[in-house]
Order: sequence, then C-alpha cells, then structure tokens
Amino acid sequence: MRRNFVTGIICLLIALTLMTTASQAQNIQGHLPDEVASHEGTWLQWPHHYTYGVSFRNGVDATWVAMTRALVQSEKVHIVAYNSQEKNRITNLLVAAGIPLTNVDFMLRRFNDVWVRDNGPIFVYDNNHKLKITDWGFNGWGYDAPYMLDETVPMGIGNKLGLPIVDLNDIVLEGGAIETDGNGVLMATRSSILEPDRNPGLTQSALETALTTNFGVSKFIWLDGASGGTDDITDMHIDGFARFGPNNSIVTMRSSDLSYWGLSDADIRTLYGATNSKNTPYNFVMLPLTANNVVTTSGYKIGFKGSYTNYYVGNKVVLVPTYNDPNDGLAMGALQQLYPGRTMVGIDVRNLYRWGGMVHCVTQQQPIAQ
Repeated sequence: MRRNFVTGIICLLIALTLMTTASQAQNIQGHLPDEVASHEGTWLQWPHHYTYGVSFRNGVDATWVAMTRALVQSEKVHIVAYNSQEKNRITNLLVAAGIPLTNVDFMLRRFNDVWVRDNGPIFVYDNNHKLKITDWGFNGWGYDAPYMLDETVPMGIGNKLGLPIVDLNDIVLEGGAIETDGNGVLMATRSSILEPDRNPGLTQSALETALTTNFGVSKFIWLDGASGGTDDITDMHIDGFARFGPNNSIVTMRSSDLSYWGLSDADIRTLYGATNSKNTPYNFVMLPLTANNVVTTSGYKIGFKGSYTNYYVGNKVVLVPTYNDPNDGLAMGALQQLYPGRTMVGIDVRNLYRWGGMVHCVTQQQPIAQ
C-alpha cells in the first residue's frame, strides 16, 4: 500500500509538471531570433543637430556612413531621418561617399537620439512564424536623457511596415539590456531593468513571465550589474561586455577586464558558470579591452578603455568597433575565427564612444519575413 501511495504521488507530480510546461508553452506568443539569423535589413537613427547640436552631429556622421557602406552590400539599410532636410543631407553624404542607394530607404520621423537598439522596435516571430513588433517602454534610461520622441519610434516603424505591434509600454526594456542565444536563454543585468527609475515595483518573476511570453525564452542568466553609483547611463547593459555567439559560445572578456568594466566577483563567477537550456556549459571567447584609454579624433581624452564586445552581426559582415588602438586587430582576428563566413569591418567609434556607446547600440536588426 505504501509503495502504491508513493508511486501515485510521483505520477501526480510528473503530471503537474507536464501540465505546467504545457501551460507555459501555450502562453508563449513570440520568438526572438538570434542576431545571426537572416536579416531583411538594419535600422539606423541618423544623427541630427536638433537635440545635441551641430558639433555632435558632424562628429559622428562618418560612423553612420561607414556602417551604411558595409551593410548595403547584403541587406537593406532603413534610415530614420529627423525631417526632409535631414534626409536630403544624409542622401548627399551617402552619394558623396560613393554608396549606392539601391538598398537604402528612409522614414521621416522626429526622434531625440541615435540609440535605436534601446528605443527602437524589437522584431519577433509569432507562433505562425509571421513577423511582428514588440513595443516596450522607453524612458531615457531612467529619465536621464530626452526620450519622448524616441519612445514613439517603434509605433512609427510598425505602421510604416504594416506589421502588428504588441503594446508592452507598461514595462521599460531597452534592447541593449538583453541578450538571447536564439535557443531559449536570455542574459541580462538586473541593474539595467529592475531598478526604480525604470520599473518601480516590477518583480523579477513578473518580468520573466513577460520575457517568456513575448520572446519565447525559458532560462535566464541574471547578473546583478552596476552596484551603487555609475557613470554608465545604461546602468551596465549586457551588450557592453557579454554577448551570445555561434556554436554555443559567449563572447566576453577576461576576469580582470570585467572587473575594470565594473562587474563584481559574484557576477563574473555567474557569467563564467553559465549553461544553456540543456545545462551544457557555454564556450567562452575572450576579447580584449583597448590597450589605451580612448581619445577622439579631435584629441578629446575620454579617460577609459573601450570594449570590442559591442559588435553587430550583419548578413555577410560583422561591424566591429575600433579605436585606432593596438588591440583593434586582435579583436577583429578573434571575431573572424568566430564568424568565418562573414567579413570583419572595423567601424571607428571613437567619437561615438564619447557619448556612451558603440556599434551594437546604434543598430537594430529586422529579421527576414518567413
């Protein structure tokens, strides 16, 4: 009798587990593909002078020209231009650089800043493999910067493309704050999402439910991230120091460089001990920091080193942030081994880095329609 009772309890627990798993699967409404999946195109918000002035705009224009030149060879480049005058100015820049406009199109819309990774749409597939847009809240990294115009960009892009838009504005979520491996695992720092100026009162459990429902993830790698005060407006976005790569890999840095970047010893242990959805350890690819503190093209000393981890994977190219630094070649060589079928293109981000970001921060992929 006792054995039958125990057997019955075990069967009941298994049944409940299967029911819970099935219920979770039924609630999943989207799948966020890995960045290496085929793109229809890449979205850029082109720098303008209406928020931070002409000097800012002129200082970073060349970075956008270089990204466009590299990307148009194998995918469309969708440019958000502030107005028709800016569209004409951008067109003249591209023509003067000898860049064909065949794969370039424009959307005219006012916006505050250039960080489309954070304020722009996050494209996902629904359960019928159709493309849709998830429109999460954006509040200028916790009200630290102008954001009211940026916050409307996903809706504008969705309307332009005629895609369904999932309104998720009750949760603030910046694209640079999350990394997914395309196989059910999401990596993030708590400090860049679960903090009072972003999501007051939001629990980690509630956030995980929203991420599971809309991105189809089932496992989370949580790092604490920034502790106390930080000069990083993003409060330590994951894409600055750790990325998912191909072949079950995580691209990151050595422990000493992660400490320099601001990670705690506990976070470093968590990162290095991460496993995938099948509990298999990830393979780690270590990129260096720059050998020297970054200096802009005009000679402005930023005062700290730069990261190469904030690269962007296009259809046939990988855009790698470069700094006119001895370690540029080392980083590009390591990434070339990781992405052997793609061409490494160095993008000089020294002037952009002064304002807090690199290549991945200013690009947003649109997956190909299935």
